Amino acid sequence: MKRNDWKIAEKTTSGTSMKQVAATALILLLSLFLLPLLIFRGSGGPDEAAQPTGTLPLDHTVVSPDPTADSGRTVRVQMGDGEVLSLPLDKYLWRVVAAEMPASFEPAALEAQTVAARTYTASKMGRTVENHPDADVCTDINCCQAYITPEEAAANWGDKAEEYTAKIAAAVAATDHMVILYQGEPIQAVFFSSAAGRTVDAVEVWGNDVPYLAGVDSPEGEDDVPNYHSQVTVSLEEFKSAFLAAYPQADLSGAPESWFGVPETNSAGGVASVIVGGVVVKGSELRTLFSLRSANFTVAAGSEGITFSVTGYGHGVGMSQYGANTLAKEGKGYQEILKWYYTGVEIGPMP
Repeated sequence: MKRNDWKIAEKTTSGTSMKQVAATALILLLSLFLLPLLIFRGSGGPDEAAQPTGTLPLDHTVVSPDPTADSGRTVRVQMGDGEVLSLPLDKYLWRVVAAEMPASFEPAALEAQTVAARTYTASKMGRTVENHPDADVCTDINCCQAYITPEEAAANWGDKAEEYTAKIAAAVAATDHMVILYQGEPIQAVFFSSAAGRTVDAVEVWGNDVPYLAGVDSPEGEDDVPNYHSQVTVSLEEFKSAFLAAYPQADLSGAPESWFGVPETNSAGGVASVIVGGVVVKGSELRTLFSLRSANFTVAAGSEGITFSVTGYGHGVGMSQYGANTLAKEGKGYQEILKWYYTGVEIGPMP
């Protein structure tokens, strides 16, 4: 018995009127029936769903924001017109992920992309960059990361806008303040669209040996990736004009078949370099010169022109986005995906 119940019993045994006893009994009876209803209304029961949008459940506790979480950090973003906006990190990441990866991808792939984007941003924050000295990052993909506003994204998504908006927001929230770390520091979390069976060591593309950017197998294929195989054909005159402008010392006389030597391949089977007209040319340079989707290509030369048959899309270093989506379909979580593509890393809170 509660202490109050003892008092009631005491009064009853000391000659309290029957009306008082009856009234007290009624109060106790009502309490027994009403108390569970009051408890269940405040613990996520059916009535909670009927609350107006934006209101808190009855048992909700308001907690001060974690100063290390995305919403507690501000990123200075330089727009294309030079204007610098200050955005909460979570809002900025939403715009990056919406621009960088198809929203139709698996949730774990979107989460992996979010962590890669957050890590890339963390590596930029606090550093002065010539292209944007007054901002942490910019919206130029040749310098930083892609960027799209929610309004532009919604217009692109059409009737999927509401679903995709929530899906990307969930990926940002699910990975709140988590980044990819190597020896305790955020990595250069580079990524690309799709690999031709394997990613490439950073040293093979950019000349710098980066331990966590080592080549690994990547599972995507033509059934997973639109335009996984592509072709680019240029006429002989177009090829000569473009190539000689870049390499005037080249000799493109004789039959077109004689212009090309046997290529040196990289660890992923792409073209590391090839002799063209007596000049050694990197595969990445030919890719840029003729707008090829990747440096994983073969060449067919004849009187009709030069045809490049290409597999995959992107520079090939770091995380393959379509590979990440394939791994997600196989049931892997975002941390497994990131550790698959970035060698020897840990996933932890943003420093």
